[in-house]
Amino acid sequence: MEPISSPVLGQSGLGIASLILSVISGVGLFFIVVVAGIIETSTPGGMDENSAEAMLIGLSLFGFIFTALLALGLGIGGLVQQNRRRAMAVIGTVLASASLIAITLIMMLGIALD
Repeated sequence: MEPISSPVLGQSGLGIASLILSVISGVGLFFIVVVAGIIETSTPGGMDENSAEAMLIGLSLFGFIFTALLALGLGIGGLVQQNRRRAMAVIGTVLASASLIAITLIMMLGIALD
């Protein structure tokens, strides 16, 4: 007797949400790093750490990191769903992980050069 298999449904909703959030966070993190680099190099003596621009960049950075962590959690949730396709969940998880690893390495490099 053959085991009864359930039909595989469409893509996981969690996986789709993970992919969308990971792309948003990855693009946002890239944009924030570029803007911070431009401000740092164009300002004589570097960026003032107590300026409104620095605070806005820091808050945006933490916001996009939180979005990447949320995307990672949703991607993992999409990976463990039964009878759903997992392609978008895998891509979302990989992109969120890559964003978090890249921003961590950039921050570590910045701390080491400071």
